Amino acid sequence: MRYVLLVLCVAASVLGSASGAYAEEKAKAKDTGKKAAAVDLAPGARSAILMDANTGTVIYEKNSHDKLPPASITKIMTMLLTVEALDEGRLQLTDKVRTSEYAASMGGSQIFLEPGEEMTVDEMLKGIAMASGNDASVAMAEKLAGSESAFVDLMNQKAGELGLKDTHFANCNGLPAENHYSSAHDIAVISRELLKHERIIKYTGSYQDYLRKDSAKPFWLVNTNKLVRFYTGADGLKTGYTAEAKFCLSATAARDGLRAVAVVLGEPNTKTRNSEVSGMFDYLFSQYKVHTIHKAGDAIGSVKIEKGVKKQLPLTAKETYSVLLKKGITQEGIRNELVLPESIKAPVKAGQTVGKLVVYQGTDKIREYELKADTDVPKAGWWKLFKRTAGSMFGVD
Repeated sequence: MRYVLLVLCVAASVLGSASGAYAEEKAKAKDTGKKAAAVDLAPGARSAILMDANTGTVIYEKNSHDKLPPASITKIMTMLLTVEALDEGRLQLTDKVRTSEYAASMGGSQIFLEPGEEMTVDEMLKGIAMASGNDASVAMAEKLAGSESAFVDLMNQKAGELGLKDTHFANCNGLPAENHYSSAHDIAVISRELLKHERIIKYTGSYQDYLRKDSAKPFWLVNTNKLVRFYTGADGLKTGYTAEAKFCLSATAARDGLRAVAVVLGEPNTKTRNSEVSGMFDYLFSQYKVHTIHKAGDAIGSVKIEKGVKKQLPLTAKETYSVLLKKGITQEGIRNELVLPESIKAPVKAGQTVGKLVVYQGTDKIREYELKADTDVPKAGWWKLFKRTAGSMFGVD
């Protein structure tokens, strides 16, 4: 099928005298990038990565694909599967979750669930996100999949769907186990995916709360991630510690339209862990800016539908399409191209990929977004097609 490039230029011009200035800026950017790569933003970490959450751009990495024990950062995947179930309507925040003998037997960090005790999904999420409850994680896993082992299968399945190569889960809470590992890179990808579900910030961004508040045994929750209180803009995500994994953290913070994800594994202590993650955030927010191509909901074009009930399918931005730019580099030379087939045969299913939006800086491709159909477009019946053909013959639409 032939493809047609419909060019939507963000910059007014990328030719002529501007080309020389752009080439000079591009050379400076490359030089700056080399200098940044030489700076170790996390010297105390065994492995680390700094990523822009909106675009997935990696700003800094250190041994980011090393397979290491993730400790309680494991629970990011547990929370992801939980909020997916909530968003899909398979689970409600008010649903009761019963604690099994097995769930109540978990050691380490816990909210001290008793066998047979029931809490709502909302309360369990608080216990997982804020107190890193191993018992709450297992209870939630059993609620969703029937058993922890079945839930772990779902975790590994999701890891495969996300294209993760450095990850394999053996449990849902991160307690030491054979064949249980991940990497800073993969954890950042899972964290990015979790952040697409905005409701999670209510839990990961809270510094303190209560469980069993109106009972005889109220339980005060204090977030294990102290950055949510002491770093401006921080609102998640998950800490971790075991003797084998050392001190770990997957953190996120948002400022000025930017959202950062920073992951450190194998830090020597909490002070170093928090200090280095804060420094990684400072680096991204001080050195980078976001340039918006299209806002969510913007009309960006249409594609011709062959033999459909509609002849054209309008295309809108599913999310904010943006690119990350180094501060000091102008937006001149940024352009985007809408890549669409000449036509698509009906039927078309909602969510079906119908094209892509490619963003360039000069001649360099810097970002690509898949474009998907907003709605179904069924195949037209023979009578509608006959009327359409007849109408075109007589100049009637």
